[in-house]
Amino acid sequence: MHILLVEDEPGIVNFLKQGLEEESFTVSLATDGPTGLQLALTNQHDLILLDWMLPGLSGLEICTEFRTQNTETPIIFLTAKDTTKETIIGLQSGANDYIKKPFHFDELLERIKVQLRSKSVLISVLQLGSLSLNPEKRELKKGESIINLTQKEFDLLAYLMQNKGKVCTRAAIIENVWDIHFDYDTGVIDVFINALRKKLQLTENENYITTVRGVGYMANEA
Repeated sequence: MHILLVEDEPGIVNFLKQGLEEESFTVSLATDGPTGLQLALTNQHDLILLDWMLPGLSGLEICTEFRTQNTETPIIFLTAKDTTKETIIGLQSGANDYIKKPFHFDELLERIKVQLRSKSVLISVLQLGSLSLNPEKRELKKGESIINLTQKEFDLLAYLMQNKGKVCTRAAIIENVWDIHFDYDTGVIDVFINALRKKLQLTENENYITTVRGVGYMANEA
């Protein structure tokens, strides 16, 4: 599971990043508002932890703008603001939950799990033509036949299916599937795409994974 943490206090950043990674989450980090909004809009995350007071752009502004393009990814506000009015404003901007500083990590972890459980119910099965992918069971079927994939093959296909109809750039795939930054050799993606196509045994009428030359790949049913 991939979490975007947008927070500018070094102590909280280090504390949360270490704690979340120990719980097997992958953590991307932004320490200012503009960077946080850019990462939120251009990369796929399972959940966003968002500070209210940030340099350049407030968490409230980020949340409001992000919700114009994405209504599904859960957002939890981390903030010292504690009035009822401010809580309501935060939730009305599109946040799913709100936790006040200082907080215990165990409480935040439980709130994260609640949001991820809710999300998994909403998108429990992903469809792409004759393909049916269940992220919770980590199971892929083509029709009634189960197709066995490696962990990274499964994660790659899941990412493409989650973004069905959208071009997934090589940089975005590397960051979200391999959690590696842009300077990594993205040629590894081609190897995995070729392996996926062979295992899926796609026919001429099943062009589910399209190469977008010079950019990346796209999952579609055309």
